[in-house]
This record gives sequence, structure tokens and C-alpha cells, in this order.
Amino acid sequence: MRHWLLSLLVNSVVLMVVAGYFDGFFIQGLGSAILASVILSLVNVFIKPILILLTLPVTILTLGLFLVVINAITLMITASLMGDAFVIDGFAMAILAAIVIGLLNLLIEKFIMEPIRRKA
Repeated sequence: MRHWLLSLLVNSVVLMVVAGYFDGFFIQGLGSAILASVILSLVNVFIKPILILLTLPVTILTLGLFLVVINAITLMITASLMGDAFVIDGFAMAILAAIVIGLLNLLIEKFIMEPIRRKA
């Protein structure tokens, strides 16, 4: 439970950072970022596996790069569920945001979260 809450907090901060750097990616505030993070985690648990299964041949042909498109789709689904509090201007922006979010999550996990877990 603690790991999931920490993951939500990190995702919320990452969403806010991406919103700060790109004009086509808007999130209303910290509360909206936390809500978007919760919705995104639920979409990742329930919808993303179905998308991966349906697109498995394309994912294999692209050596996994199609997973970026699936991540962009999950971001778009989250934005559509959030309404005006979370707006992504177009699919290209969603793909760019998915790449940046993935990279930021990787860096935060590797250099911040793992050392904290080792100390605890």
C-alpha cells in the first residue's frame, strides 16, 4: 500500500513537470494531478493489458516500441475521463508525453526510490 501511494505521488509530480514543460499538456493543479495519477493507474491495471494483448503482433514486430503508443492511448483515456482538468492536445503530444513520463519515472525509480528502499 505504501509503495502504491508513493508511486501515485511520484506520478503526480511527473505529470505536473510534463505539464510545465509542454504547452499541449495541461493539468489544472496538484489535486487534478493526483486524481489523474489514480485514474491512470486504474487504466493501466484494467485496460492496458487488454490493449497489449490486442496489439501483440504489432508490438512484437516493432520490438516493443508500440508500447509507447499504448502508453499514449492510456494517457488519452485518462485525459478524456478527467475532462477540462487534464487536457492533451493531440495524439503526437500524448506520444511525446508518454516518452517523457516513462523516462522521468525510470530515472526517479532508479536514482531516488531504490536508494530509499535500500536504507529502509
